[in-house]
Amino acid sequence: MSELDPTQTIITFTDDIPWRVPDLSPPNSVAEAVLAGSEDGEGAYLVLMKWYPGWMSAPHTYVTDRLCVVISGVWWCNSGPDFDPGQAVPVGPGGFVRRVAGTPHYDGASADAAEPAVIAVSGIAPVRQRWVDASQPVLRQWRGK
Repeated sequence: MSELDPTQTIITFTDDIPWRVPDLSPPNSVAEAVLAGSEDGEGAYLVLMKWYPGWMSAPHTYVTDRLCVVISGVWWCNSGPDFDPGQAVPVGPGGFVRRVAGTPHYDGASADAAEPAVIAVSGIAPVRQRWVDASQPVLRQWRGK
């Protein structure tokens, strides 16, 4: 009978996921957990993003595609350089979103959400995130539709 070899099958249980609030982000706005690789490194990465109700990112771009699957909650997504969350589209659990390299977009969770939106994000690093208007706040409060 073979037993699990933790050097070959590495498991992180839900309660042990290493969530952290990104630098300069308000509490209970957004959190991330890097599960594999690094968005700033080289090669493949997998990051969980958690958007708390009432928060969205400002429009931004990446130099590589990002592949996103909604794990729980509802993730509101829009594209374009202008922040217009009223036009965002809701994506529920199991939904897939591909962010095309070099295209501006933004996303988050509605203020009336019952729970945070959790998204699994993967791609090839480095992503080189750039804000469309760096003079504006990178996180914005959003009341929802």
